[in-house]
Amino acid sequence: MSVPLHGFQREAMATSFEVIIAESAEVDALYAAQAAEAVFEEILRLEDELSRFRQGSYIWQLNQLSAGQSLNVSLATWDCLSLAKTMFEESDGAFDITIGPLMHLWRTEDGSLREPDPERLALARASIGSQLFDLDETNLTVTLKADHMVFDLGAVGKGYALDQAASILDQWGVGNALLNAGDSTLLALGQPPGEDAWGVTLADGAQAMTLKDRALSGSGFMVKGAHIMNPRTLRPVAIQVQRSYALAPSAALSDALSTAFMVMEPTEVEALCGKYAGLVEAVWV
Repeated sequence: MSVPLHGFQREAMATSFEVIIAESAEVDALYAAQAAEAVFEEILRLEDELSRFRQGSYIWQLNQLSAGQSLNVSLATWDCLSLAKTMFEESDGAFDITIGPLMHLWRTEDGSLREPDPERLALARASIGSQLFDLDETNLTVTLKADHMVFDLGAVGKGYALDQAASILDQWGVGNALLNAGDSTLLALGQPPGEDAWGVTLADGAQAMTLKDRALSGSGFMVKGAHIMNPRTLRPVAIQVQRSYALAPSAALSDALSTAFMVMEPTEVEALCGKYAGLVEAVWV
């Protein structure tokens, strides 16, 4: 007899979050629903802190600062910025949360591409780059080195939300669950009773795999078209059929890696995965 799985969904961060909880002696349908509600409350709280579109959020406030100004931020905001800055360095600039100005220059309101004015592109260059902000861990302070910077945690925030959701479930004593952020990032906790791991299918349906206490994220052009910018060249990444997937211990890390992999050369991806062998892995479909 198979063990029931209880699924719950909530819209947040411009996507659909799903929590699937395996029933156990300690976790019945009602308890699973209560735990899932606690998860969704945490995700909504994080959206208020991390979304650049929420007036008053820490990211919104950062985007109002000028060069030389500083802001004390929340621990969640600092965590995301710290990971993003580390990924910027580890990927040799392939991952960058400050490329917001490029999106405005290269894409029209309907999402199609356009060739930007060279002068405006040169001006934007001065405000792009994660080397242009400093982090003070002791005081949780962010200091900007340039004007007109645009921070956007879209490539790491949803994964971070899943990691925090996992912490909430742990507090509730839920050890076997599958967390999903818009099918682009999955985080598997434990396994369904009677199984060795959670069975998942990649977003394009091309490949099935199993996950246990690990995160999987994918990036590509199936849904949004040419939306990935190359921080190194300040140009959009050319549309390609191939999708990049990243496996990592945390959803925030896999989220960031899958985006970086779309920009990095295959040899760079191989070198990075080799550097952290056993922790991160790339999958190409």
